[in-house]
Parts: sequence; structure tokens; C-alpha cells
Amino acid sequence: KFKINKYLIDDIENKDHPSDFVVTKDYSILILRLPYIKYLRDEEEEVNVVSYAFLIKDDKVYLYDREKKEFNELGGFDELHHFLDVRVDKILAKITKLHMEIAKIEDDLYEDDIDFNFSSIWLRLKKELTLIERLMGHSLIAFEGFKKYYKDKLDEFAYKDLEEHINRSFRFSKSAIEKLNYLYEFFKAKQDEKINNIMFILTILSAIFLPPTLITGFFGMNTGGLPLVNDANGTLKALALIVIFEVPFIIFIWKLMKK
Repeated sequence: KFKINKYLIDDIENKDHPSDFVVTKDYSILILRLPYIKYLRDEEEEVNVVSYAFLIKDDKVYLYDREKKEFNELGGFDELHHFLDVRVDKILAKITKLHMEIAKIEDDLYEDDIDFNFSSIWLRLKKELTLIERLMGHSLIAFEGFKKYYKDKLDEFAYKDLEEHINRSFRFSKSAIEKLNYLYEFFKAKQDEKINNIMFILTILSAIFLPPTLITGFFGMNTGGLPLVNDANGTLKALALIVIFEVPFIIFIWKLMKK
């Protein structure tokens, strides 16, 4: 219908093609690969990807229908603005929810109330935000090229506002990823601290029981000539020997811990 270049047709039909803006002699092609917020059960949401391909010719905008494999008229530049504005606003709303979720995780970490599923929650947030950041970054570059090329035919205020929303989505998702990375480092430090405390306690316990272990091991040898073997009070004397060795050892450890 529009006599589109066969290489451009491949790009248009490829739903995984990154966002791009291409100008030809007779028309231009704007491909925007954007995050799509899919609503699930129990108010849950999932971030998917959807690719929109627009053909602009004679100030008319046509949207590509992937099922029918044809372009349908969307309208003018005002209709294109409305189409994109609704979708970008939903992306911004999703990023705001993710920021609120990250803020709750941060508060829990500061209060040492770490969720048992922290790792899985962190991974989900990182995956969604990384996807949004990558898609919005590429979309911003393509949209800037489109806006610059058609600047004399667009509603300057409306499209400038839309560009700012796309840019904000990119910046907010990027800042959220940086906050997530910081929280993971903080979480890791807290976990390392707990492990170090456990290892410290185990080390102290091992040190405390070192003298009794040595003495009982000595008297437990199956060799002849051991002292106190034939002594009726041998066990009590062995216990007294353990106490004599243990008390100064505990005092030494206590002073070491105070330092």
C-alpha cells in the first residue's frame, strides 16, 4: 500500500526490534518498543514489552497491526500524542509504585526487619526496572529524532511534555536501580555482620571448651601409666584440674573481648 522498503518491513514486523526513527523520501517510520503493564490477579502487575510501529506520511499517522500485517490510520499528530501519552503515564505510575516498594524495603532494612524473601523481591524489582530503563532509554533517542524532524508540525508544548515524561521514566527507573544496588550492598553487609557474629560466638565457645577437651582427651587415651587411673578420687581431681586451667583461660578471653 505504501511501497515500503523490504528491509524496513523486516524491522516493522520484528517485535523485538529496538526503538528507532527512519526517514525516507516518501514517509518516515517510528518504532517505539515500550514497557507494557499487564494486570494480573490480586492487584498484581507484570512488566511486559510491546512494540509499536508508526508510519507517517503527508502528516497522517498510521499504526501497524501485527495480526493483520497492515497499517491502519491512527489520525494526525494529536492522536499520536494521545496514544503515546496514555501509555507513558501508565509506565510512570508503575515506576512510582516500584519506588514506593523500594522505600518500604529500605525502611525495613534500617529497622533490621528484613523480609525472608528479600533476595527474590530484590531480583524481581531489579529485573522490572532494568527492562523499563533499557526500553525507555532507546525510546527516548528515537522519539527525540522524530520530534526534531517534525518540530514545525507538532504541538510544541504537548510533545515537549511527552518527551519530558519519557525522559522522567528513564531517569526515575535508573535512580531506582541505583537505590536497589545500594540496598543490596546494605543487606549484604547486614548478612555478613550476622555471619561474623555467629562465627565469633562459635569461636569463643570453641576456645572456652579447649582446656576441658585437651584434659579429657589426655585422660581418655588407652595407654598405660596414666595418672589418677587407680585413684578413688581421680574423677574429682580431673575435674578440679579442668577448673584450674579453665578459669584463667576464661579471664584471658574476657579481657581479649573487652579490648
